[in-house]
Amino acid sequence: MSGPVRMRSVGPSAVLVEVEGAAAALALATWARRRGVPAVEVVPAAETVLFDGTEPAALERALAEWSPTAEPPAGDLVEVPVTYDGEDLELVAEHWGTSVAGVVERHAALTFVSSFCGFAPGFAYLAGLPEELAVPRLDSPRPRVPAGSVALAGTWCGVYPTTSPGGWRVLGRTGTALWDAGREPPALLAPGTRVRFVPA
Repeated sequence: MSGPVRMRSVGPSAVLVEVEGAAAALALATWARRRGVPAVEVVPAAETVLFDGTEPAALERALAEWSPTAEPPAGDLVEVPVTYDGEDLELVAEHWGTSVAGVVERHAALTFVSSFCGFAPGFAYLAGLPEELAVPRLDSPRPRVPAGSVALAGTWCGVYPTTSPGGWRVLGRTGTALWDAGREPPALLAPGTRVRFVPA
């Protein structure tokens, strides 16, 4: 396919659409759902959108109407209270050339956007950390990161919904439930949600 996106068949009724980044993936997925593009599921990721349960030719015709310059619409704003006492605060402060208080101030001043979910139910990859504040992952993942840990890796921010292994740099913790199977939608930070972290 020529045009603003690249399509790859990944089965008889699924197509993976490659785009330029997480913002474009979120914009495309949001546009496709609102337009009613024929697909059973539309799943954004870092640089792709999976259309499952679709007919490739019909999908290609529909996507010809989408522009990669389209901005994703602003979603609901969720405030997440955080106790900033994570074990990597000092390291992040050194990496950013500031104090622990400076890390808290900078992190809490940002508005993040949930780009996509993955890794674990309710784990949202939150975009919004400037490139100059990107932090490296741990050389080796911790075997057990507590549920509610607020952490950074690269330019991503995330909150561990359950206790699990993890290699992100932990800034603090929240008691907010990220995943609730009895809630609709179960994921608190569904793609498109804007997120602010508020010092508790």
